[in-house]
Amino acid sequence: MTRKLSYRPDGTFTIVQFTDLHWMDGREEDQRTRALMERVLKAEQPDLVVFTGDTIYTGPVREGELPCQNPKQAFRDAVAAVETAGVPWAFVFGNHDTENGVSYSELMEIAHEHPHCVAEAGPEDVAGSGNYVLEIAGIENDAGALLYMLDTGAYTPLKQIPGYNWVRQSQIRWLTEQSARLNSGENGPKRPALAFFHIPLPEYLEMWNTQVCYGQKHENVCAPVLNSGLFTALVEMGDVAGTFCGHDHVNDFTGTLHGIRLSYGRATGYNTYGHEGMMRGARVIRLNQGAPSFDTWLRLEDGSLVSEQPVHAPAAGSDQ
Repeated sequence: MTRKLSYRPDGTFTIVQFTDLHWMDGREEDQRTRALMERVLKAEQPDLVVFTGDTIYTGPVREGELPCQNPKQAFRDAVAAVETAGVPWAFVFGNHDTENGVSYSELMEIAHEHPHCVAEAGPEDVAGSGNYVLEIAGIENDAGALLYMLDTGAYTPLKQIPGYNWVRQSQIRWLTEQSARLNSGENGPKRPALAFFHIPLPEYLEMWNTQVCYGQKHENVCAPVLNSGLFTALVEMGDVAGTFCGHDHVNDFTGTLHGIRLSYGRATGYNTYGHEGMMRGARVIRLNQGAPSFDTWLRLEDGSLVSEQPVHAPAAGSDQ
C-alpha cells in the first residue's frame, strides 16, 4: 500500500490494462486467462497493472452452469499472476464484481492483503467505492504524472431510467478538487494525467460517430443513459490526456475527442463472450516523462503486438 510509483531512469512508465477477466473458480477458462496475463507481463515488464473492472464475475449464469461460489478467493486468484510477478497493481470496480456474495468493502479488504496492491478505498463521503488518485513521481525536477481511478458503479437505481449507473456529482466534485490540489503551486503546465474506469462514457459513441478512430466496434457502446458531465469536467480540468475503460468486450477502439484520447482496453478474460477473430489481450500504455501525451498498443494472447489498429472514418448520419 505504501509502494511508491515513479518513472524509470530512462523517463518511461509502462501500464498494462487488464479488463473484464470475469474470473470465477479456476476453471479452464480462468487458467487460460492467467496464462495470457503471465505472457503479457513477461513481454511488457510493466511498472503498473490496472484492472478496469469485472475482475471477477458474480452475476447469474446460464442454466446448468456453476456460478462463482467463493468471490473472495476468486479475486485472490484473479490477481495472483500480477502479485506473483511483483508488479504494483490497482483496480476499479465493474458491474459484475459484487452482484452476489461479496461487497465492495470486502473486496477492497481482500485487495489490501496483497503487498503489491496500491488501490485505495477512497473517501467515504463520495459516491461509489474505490475513487482514488495515484501519483507517479518524476525523476530530477519533473513533477511526474497522475492516475485518476473512478467507480462507475453498476446498475441504475431509478426505475424510470434503464441500464447502467452513472458517475455521480460528488465524484465529479471530488475529482476536480483533486486535480486542482495536485496541480496547485506549480510553474508551467499541469502534470499529465490518465483516468481509468469500467463503464464507457457516452462520449465514446460520440467520438466513434464524429472522429477518426482506430480499432474495432463489434457491439453498442453500453454507456449510461444519463450523461452526468464527467467528460466536461475532464476537459475543463485540463490535465487528463486519456481515459481507459472496459465493459464492452468486443470494442477496443481509441480516438481523440476535444483534446482527450478515449480508449477501450482489449478484453482479457475467457469466461465471457468474444468475437470471432478477435483475440483476448491487454492494452499497454506508456508515459514518457515531460510529455503531455502517451503511446498505447495492444498485446494479444499469442504474444503478438498490435501497434496499428484498423482505421474507422465516421459515416455521415451514423448513430451506431
